[in-house]
Amino acid sequence: MVNFGIVGFGLHAVKRLMPGFALAKNCRVSALSRRDLARAQESARQYGIPLAFDSAEKLCRSPQIDAVFVATPNAFHLQDVLTAAACGKPVLCEKPMAIHADECRQMVEAARKADVLLGVAQVFRFEDSTAWFRQHVAAGNIGKPVFARSEFSFPAAHGHARTWINDLAVAGGGPVADVGVHCVDALRFILQDEVLRVCALEIPGNAPGNVEAGATLLLEFSRGTLATVMVSFRAEYRTPFELVGETGVLRADDALNVERPIHLELRRGGAVVETNTVSNQLAYARQVDAFAAAVEGIAEFPIPGEEGWRNQKILDAAYRSMNSGRTEEVGSSNRT
Repeated sequence: MVNFGIVGFGLHAVKRLMPGFALAKNCRVSALSRRDLARAQESARQYGIPLAFDSAEKLCRSPQIDAVFVATPNAFHLQDVLTAAACGKPVLCEKPMAIHADECRQMVEAARKADVLLGVAQVFRFEDSTAWFRQHVAAGNIGKPVFARSEFSFPAAHGHARTWINDLAVAGGGPVADVGVHCVDALRFILQDEVLRVCALEIPGNAPGNVEAGATLLLEFSRGTLATVMVSFRAEYRTPFELVGETGVLRADDALNVERPIHLELRRGGAVVETNTVSNQLAYARQVDAFAAAVEGIAEFPIPGEEGWRNQKILDAAYRSMNSGRTEEVGSSNRT
């Protein structure tokens, strides 16, 4: 049994991580940290977690902790991952991995130097819906993918429970960073291809210093697929996904959600030729069990830090494009 410590025990830990750990088979949460010790101790009592700390370093130094899950706001990921690596602890970092790609580079290099496992929590790679899309594409069931579309929106412009989500200094970006990274990663994973160039347009935030309220990204993949990613903090919750190939179409209205069943369709010639209904409720449990298996040396974790670094380069290119008004190459690793 692998004992995790969660650094940054906030809304995401409560809403997503703890239910996932409750369903996991080979790991559990044995510690948490919050900046205020009294609040940390209260959360620990509420969720039956043995240990509570008021800093990432104290948690990471605990001999009772086998692995660290970094779930702090985005601006703190770098320091928290570096702390875990310095303490010799395997670390799973929440998405987006960082504020910009150079921070990802620092994380990857620190983990290599310390010889510790570094993973990124791109949880949708553990979904049954994502697996269905990937398997159909790999089997050639829609021919060569020509177009792809991934959207992710939810209302967060005002009064969201994650109070930092609209603060550029803490979040590093708006819906492009927060949920666009899910869309980008799902497209890369399903197509098994890499993005070469990005063109992006934004819906500006309400005030200077705020994050973007929404954006559309056009991604050019190396094998010719053109994909659009549309994200927003001002629209109702939805996660449609669609792949249009030379001989068929794969689609789902809420492909990436983890809360309700997803109805999947394969279409050819304008007719539905195959349907499937799946549930993604085990995605968070699978993610932490997969990391636990890697900690124990049973299997490799499928989303190492290098994958988060690749995603961040794409996000950086999108933000450069939003500022420049031009199509930007992904190859440059730093946002300007």
